[in-house]
Amino acid sequence: MHDLIIENATIYDGLGGAPRRGSVAVANGRLAEVGKVDGEARERVNADGLALMPGIIDTHTHYDAQITWDPLASPSPALGVTTVVMGNCGFTIAPCRPPDRDLTMRNLTHVEGMSLDALRAGVGSDWPFETFPEFLDAVDARGTAIHVAALVGHTPVRLYVMGEDATEREATPHEVAQMQAIVRGALAAGAIGFATSRAPTHVGYAGKPVPSRAASFAEVSALAGCLAEFDHGLLQATVGRDLFIPQLGEISQAIGKTVSWTALLQGLFGPDGHRRALELNAKLQEQGIDVVPQVSCRPLVLEFQFSAPFPFESLSVFAPVSAADREGKKRIYADPEWRARFRERAGEAALTRNWDAIAISDCPGRPELTERSIAAVAAERGVDPVDLMLDLALASDLEARFRMPVANTDEAEVADLLRHPGTVLGLSDAGAHASQLCDACAPTHLLAHWVRETNVLSLEEGVRRLTAQPAEVFGITDRGRLAPGLAADLTVFDPATVGCTPLRRVRDFPAGADRLVSDARGIRAVMVNGVVIRGEGRDAVDPAGPLPGRVLRGGCAT
Repeated sequence: MHDLIIENATIYDGLGGAPRRGSVAVANGRLAEVGKVDGEARERVNADGLALMPGIIDTHTHYDAQITWDPLASPSPALGVTTVVMGNCGFTIAPCRPPDRDLTMRNLTHVEGMSLDALRAGVGSDWPFETFPEFLDAVDARGTAIHVAALVGHTPVRLYVMGEDATEREATPHEVAQMQAIVRGALAAGAIGFATSRAPTHVGYAGKPVPSRAASFAEVSALAGCLAEFDHGLLQATVGRDLFIPQLGEISQAIGKTVSWTALLQGLFGPDGHRRALELNAKLQEQGIDVVPQVSCRPLVLEFQFSAPFPFESLSVFAPVSAADREGKKRIYADPEWRARFRERAGEAALTRNWDAIAISDCPGRPELTERSIAAVAAERGVDPVDLMLDLALASDLEARFRMPVANTDEAEVADLLRHPGTVLGLSDAGAHASQLCDACAPTHLLAHWVRETNVLSLEEGVRRLTAQPAEVFGITDRGRLAPGLAADLTVFDPATVGCTPLRRVRDFPAGADRLVSDARGIRAVMVNGVVIRGEGRDAVDPAGPLPGRVLRGGCAT
């Protein structure tokens, strides 16, 4: 007697094999039979006309804080996701000493666009963990609707050992040894890997670089070296100065582990820069060096306010802005000398080369400006685009919102990245930049746009890119495929309608904080360990529990 049989489905196994019509049987949270099913079941679901695939694995999320108050990790389950990897870019909330909790949240506010009020209200003041193993235990005890795999992050490890010096200097050999002990302990407790960042855009509280950016290459190598001592684990790196493809190849070769780097996006490295990076990366892969770039299937578009000017914070002229409070920011924006410096740098910055592409998404009190380009309105008023943005920001008490395309806007070139066998999907950033973007819908966008509408990928290849391939790269061993004995993480969808809605803004975070969300189309059911968590567009489990998700320690739930 099976618990569940899903019958008459078109089955996609996750490995890229040709689809086949058949059924799957679920017993005790695992797949008992796939294809031809015998026996009876307590429940039967007729999936005639629908596709059945493994649950989607999202490898680049930032749910580390949200998971402590939102065990559903919304909106990911609604979009067919059954497993998320969090802790990317080295930004986790453990290890963390009690006196450093507020600083940790402030860093997340600056670098990952998270609302400080939401973090304080959601995570609370009495954290049930300090160390990374305690964090994993706390997530397990709280329960989750979907599975979570966690990377241990360089930034909190550095802060834990070095305190305020973590942003200021290189570590001593003794401090590196202390950090290694923490990373080893995290990996032993089940961390799926180690994550770090050198990205110049990663600016933390008070305008200081996040701690990982102050580390030497030798420190990064020493901490990544801990991975060689374990059977599981990979390095996730967000690239920047002195940490790009050659250095990542050196680390991978030395430790014999996968390195997955963020992110290979069209336009991010200048004209044709993504092609040069892809060629350089391919040469390493041809030598058997396992360095895998993450690519995205969506344009990287940020919606921002000048109260949190994330797209510009890597510019040196914004250093005093990042360090200032709200009133201080307003004084700087009104300063003619500072504006002149910003205009000069804006002319050099890739982000502002095309003012036609930057739109006013919302300007309180001026609805006639909504969705108009900065270039057009600036031309009408006879002012520089920089001055127009700052004037609108100041006139609205920094409430005006602007939308800026950052990368991945040339579809033909993005298609080449998606087709390339040496890349893996990543950078949904689910859980981060909640008021600025929502790319948690990347999986449904891939199935709709890149599979059904453009035929850049076949459906079986699109499914593989969302399931078995990320499982293989990140060492998730018992999901991502449909085969007897594996976990019954399943997504049932309609290939003719699957997709996602345009973004909408809601205020459902703690403390009434806002965020952007996208709703799924065509996702009929999502199951985790054989339990339906979403059905016909609604949550099917109570956040208070019990919940079927697990912490995937070392890449599996056992």
